[in-house]
Amino acid sequence: MTMKALRCCNSRKALSLPRLLLVMKVLIPRFYNGILKLETAALGTGVECDEQTGNVIHLDLTSSCLFGSISSNSTLFSLRHIRKLSLADNNFNYSQIPAAITQLSGLTYLNLSYSNFYGQVPFEISNLHMLSYLDLSYNYDPDSEEKFLQLKNPSLKTLVSNLTRLEVLNFSYINISSEVPHSFSNFTSLRSLLLEDCELHGFFPTKIFHLPNLQILVLRINGNLSGHFPEFHERSTLLELRLGYTGFSGRLPSSIDKLDSLKVLSISDCNFSGAIPHSLGKLANITYLVLSANNFIGHIPSSFQNLTQLTSLFIADNKITGLIPSWLGNLTKIDALDLSANKLEGPIPESVSKLINLEYLNLLGNNLSGFLEFDMFLNMKNLTDLQLDSNLTLVFEKTNTNATRSKFNYLGLASCNLIEFPNFLGYQNELEWLDLTGNKIYGQIPKWILNTSVDTLTALSIGRNFLTGFNQQSTVLPWINLRLFDVSHNMLEGPLPIPPPSIQEFDVSNNKLNGEVSHLFCNMSSLYEFKLSDNNLSGMVPHCLGNSSTSLSVLSLGNNSFHGIIPQICSNSGSASSLRLIDLSHNKFQGQLPRSWSNCMMLEGIVVSNNQLVDTFPSWLGSLSELKLLVLHRNGFYGVIEKPKMDMDQFAKLHVIDLSSNNFTGVFPSHYISSWNAMKSVESNGWEYMSANWNDSWSNNYRLSNADSYYKMIVTSKGVDTSYQVIPDVFAFVDLSDNNFEGQISDLFGNLKALRSLNLSNNMLTGGIPSSLGNLTYLESLDLSRNKLSGQIPQQLTQLGFLGTFNVSHNNLVGLIPQGNQFNSFDASSFEGNPGLCGDQLLKKCATSSSSPSPFPTAEEDDGDSESLLKLVWGFVLAGYISGLVVGVALADIRINRRALTGWLRSYLTKTGRRN
Repeated sequence: MTMKALRCCNSRKALSLPRLLLVMKVLIPRFYNGILKLETAALGTGVECDEQTGNVIHLDLTSSCLFGSISSNSTLFSLRHIRKLSLADNNFNYSQIPAAITQLSGLTYLNLSYSNFYGQVPFEISNLHMLSYLDLSYNYDPDSEEKFLQLKNPSLKTLVSNLTRLEVLNFSYINISSEVPHSFSNFTSLRSLLLEDCELHGFFPTKIFHLPNLQILVLRINGNLSGHFPEFHERSTLLELRLGYTGFSGRLPSSIDKLDSLKVLSISDCNFSGAIPHSLGKLANITYLVLSANNFIGHIPSSFQNLTQLTSLFIADNKITGLIPSWLGNLTKIDALDLSANKLEGPIPESVSKLINLEYLNLLGNNLSGFLEFDMFLNMKNLTDLQLDSNLTLVFEKTNTNATRSKFNYLGLASCNLIEFPNFLGYQNELEWLDLTGNKIYGQIPKWILNTSVDTLTALSIGRNFLTGFNQQSTVLPWINLRLFDVSHNMLEGPLPIPPPSIQEFDVSNNKLNGEVSHLFCNMSSLYEFKLSDNNLSGMVPHCLGNSSTSLSVLSLGNNSFHGIIPQICSNSGSASSLRLIDLSHNKFQGQLPRSWSNCMMLEGIVVSNNQLVDTFPSWLGSLSELKLLVLHRNGFYGVIEKPKMDMDQFAKLHVIDLSSNNFTGVFPSHYISSWNAMKSVESNGWEYMSANWNDSWSNNYRLSNADSYYKMIVTSKGVDTSYQVIPDVFAFVDLSDNNFEGQISDLFGNLKALRSLNLSNNMLTGGIPSSLGNLTYLESLDLSRNKLSGQIPQQLTQLGFLGTFNVSHNNLVGLIPQGNQFNSFDASSFEGNPGLCGDQLLKKCATSSSSPSPFPTAEEDDGDSESLLKLVWGFVLAGYISGLVVGVALADIRINRRALTGWLRSYLTKTGRRN
């Protein structure tokens, strides 16, 4: 538990509350009517007594290292005259707030925050109707974010119904899970209302904004709480307004200038939209303005140049356009400026150099351009965190940069057209985070860089350059506290560099590194991303690797020359329990898949394609409830895939399954197809991609561009490999090709409505093509070639409007190739090898035959009206009445959907006036 009380106390100093009160009794043995009386400032605690009666009226035990619980018969509740009580910042060991608190009926001030109280907030607090100050906040675990207190019975509405004298109410980090009661609108004495992260929902009562004495309103981190700003008709007393991470939406009202006392406005990560009102620039007292992560458009209002008291301005992650205004340089009190992730363009104005108090500057993710004298930032001696935009061309002084200039902690110069490591980095000995990704730096990494910030650097990202190696003999990296190391997509040669045991994210993928993986990696117990793919590494992977870290999330070793048996990952209790992705593709691994993988309960992706594995189908992986990606392509998997022994759904979240180019036989079990629930839904979260992301505050704080490890795969169609570097979360893909599967194609494939690609080619499948495949309206690729399929191509397949690749070649299909929509774009290669097929694509017309099946369904398949209409038209055809237009239909060697034809004929007869 990380609480202030625990940080300040050790076991020898901590006092139980009963013991403390006992000590107080012994040291101050004066009693009046059996009630304990204390001298002012006794024991050095915050104690205040009534001068006339000697009764305790104020007791402040804040940060007194108290430990234990408070019993209902505690001496504390004998202090009947007490008006102010604070037990904040202690450790009451997950005990409940005692209901006996109701005995202190004269309390006007009660503070139990930061004290590890647990359970339901007692109803008895509502009896303390004299309360003007009530703070139960931050009884929670800041690491797990578990809230210890809850307010459900009574509810928030019930608890505060009698507390109408409240001036300050702080219930932050209590699990309230209710709407904000409208009755708060009647609390005219309320000055501060703080309900941060309380799991509130519903619509926030707008009348609360108009409370006459309200100064502080904090509602942040209540994602299900919606609301909007009202119009402000009178001047407001509000000083601080924090609504970030809620569902508040709408436009900021132009009347917001009525909040002229406001010093803090923070509304990040909401759904506000429209232009930022010009009137916001009239809030002359504002010091902290956060508008980030909304949908604001337009320019930065010119009225902001009047906000001369601003110390922090955050407008990141919106849709702001235009230039960075030069007048920003006049806001000289600013110490934090974030305009990142917008659509700003043009140069960075020289006036920014006037912001001499600047500590944090982030301009990343815009469309800025032009040359920039980097010296302007080196002269800002307070600047410690700098992130610049791509496409800028940085200009550095040729002279040596002396050591008295800025000392950066966080420096991001990604994609800034650098061709070498800037010399000033040699004087930076306090760097914690350095990002030079995506530049044009070439050659070896200089030795002086390896001596930079050796004791402090925790993150180094220099990927996507033209680096060739390290200018030192040792392969051991010098940074002793390094947690992230990314040199991916370079041309590094030589052995694998060895990071310190503190490493968490290690990415050397897409280089030319060679040699074997050192056993030293087994000592890295904090490792959760290990990416070695696309190198020339060889040898056996150390068997200790998979069980060395309990936090390992990504293991990517693809496209190397590793051989031997795959390590037994997840074989120990708790080891690799966070593992999300295993990519061992394009190596020379042998043997079987490790059965221990069934213990990796968080696994989402398994890619072992192009190896030398020999095994049966891993049905035992079906119990992995999070598995989305299973790629076994081109190995020696063999045998009949048996129906799972358990009747429960298997592989329910699977989006991608690739069993192609193996030796599977028999009928593919329909039970698996019916279990692929994730492929049945076409719902999506927008343009998101499958990735092994994690909710790690350290990574998020470093704002790394490579924070997620996106899954990738190769799709083979018509013998052509297509690489997917990212896989959309709506992508569903099934490839069972190049095996020896038998039997018919299951109708159940038609239920997988999210399918983008289905490849069953080069098997021994028989029977017809199911018409249910016409339900796969998102299908982009369908390959059924080189089987033993018979019958006709279903007309329903013409409904597949996204179908770009279609192949039924080398089967035993017959009849007319359907026409319309995408089918008109497929060439002969999609249909060749079917002697019974005919149509324009094959330049083979369908012959007339008396034995040919009728193009019309039987009379029983339609209603009487359709039947009579068809008889009428058939008569027209025989009489030559509709010359040339229907002849092709009448002679077609394929069954045509009666309702579709009937509809067309009705339309035709109506247009030509031939139907009454």
